Amino acid sequence: MARISVARGLEKNHAGLANYAAALLAGSGKGGEVLLCAEGSELPARRRDDRLVLLARGDAPALELAGSGAVRLTYADDTSPAVRAALLASATRQGEPVAADTGSLAMLALAARVAASDIPVLVEGPTGTGKEVLARFIHANSARSAGPFVALNCAAMPEAMLEAMLFGHKKGAFTGATEAAEGFFRAADGGTLLLDELGEMPIGLQAKLLRALQEGEVVPLGATQPVKVDVRIIACTNRDLATEIAAGRFREDLYYRLNVFPLRLEALRERAADVAPLAFTMLLRHAGPTIPWIADEALAKLAAHAWPGNVRELENVIRRALLLAGDETTITTAHVVFDSAVRPVGVGDSLVAPVPPATPDGHNLSTIVRRSEAQVILDTLDRNDGNRLATAAALGISERTLRYRLASMREAGLVAAGGAR
Repeated sequence: MARISVARGLEKNHAGLANYAAALLAGSGKGGEVLLCAEGSELPARRRDDRLVLLARGDAPALELAGSGAVRLTYADDTSPAVRAALLASATRQGEPVAADTGSLAMLALAARVAASDIPVLVEGPTGTGKEVLARFIHANSARSAGPFVALNCAAMPEAMLEAMLFGHKKGAFTGATEAAEGFFRAADGGTLLLDELGEMPIGLQAKLLRALQEGEVVPLGATQPVKVDVRIIACTNRDLATEIAAGRFREDLYYRLNVFPLRLEALRERAADVAPLAFTMLLRHAGPTIPWIADEALAKLAAHAWPGNVRELENVIRRALLLAGDETTITTAHVVFDSAVRPVGVGDSLVAPVPPATPDGHNLSTIVRRSEAQVILDTLDRNDGNRLATAAALGISERTLRYRLASMREAGLVAAGGAR
């Protein structure tokens, strides 16, 4: 959703890509612009936040970094899906959403409109779909963009600790409180507070959150007087809150307080047109000085994948492809190695995942990745009869970390919904 600025004379040799970029990136986002220029032409004056994309004609497509905030895209066919995906990735500033799917573009247009208001926003969607990226986009395009953006993950945190982190505390309010702390609400004063994994918040604390939202004030632990705060709330969840309400795990009044304008991010498999530009975005983010091109066959392999881990899995696959490609100039199908597809666990099944075979391309890296985390977690859960606390202790990680991993695994179908307690 960036503003596009086309340099004079660009239309002569690059009209196709210029029109395509203008059609998809015609938003009115705040901050810098995207400047499209022809290679060798006089460069326009630009600000620090501007993104410069240099377009050049050539026999083989290529991406190169061309200085701070600048990318050079060389191409022969301006109708090539790979070239267009690379252009979208090149024209997107760091941390902004990348989208080519019509549904994703429509959702971003709604997000840009809601950003102009000050109402709470509820962002729903599976794990790894980019909910925090969308929240940051809303903040950056709001009247609060100059204020702080503060994010707090509500998952698997003891209620007392989460309350202290949200509302702050006075010195001596509890054992270990040797210093006063302002809390995340006051840290976000004048800006935006992102409450991630809101569905995990203990129901007792939900009542205090509701009061803070209704009154615009917080009472730090150990204090007797409320403190006024001016905060916009964006809440994210991968849970179906309607189901959580029916089960008594989420307050209905808090839901309606937050659900003024819901936005939903679909699973990556439901927006296949986003895969290629996201792949090139990850390429630009993680490649070194030399950026390999992604072959059409490799992009087709990416597009055909189900993406149980969503955008987070795609980033893993691209980083892995860069490692396998080494000094090669093209990422091919041989370099695209997916994460494990461990079968779903049914009632009465063992929690231990089977060891997957080597890939048809002969690479065993995905097997190593699969066995290193998913199988260890599932095996340890099996030994501890599905008890999360005992499993976390055995693995040497916090219960919060284990719960996060299990949530990701449930989204990917690696463990049944009731497979751990």
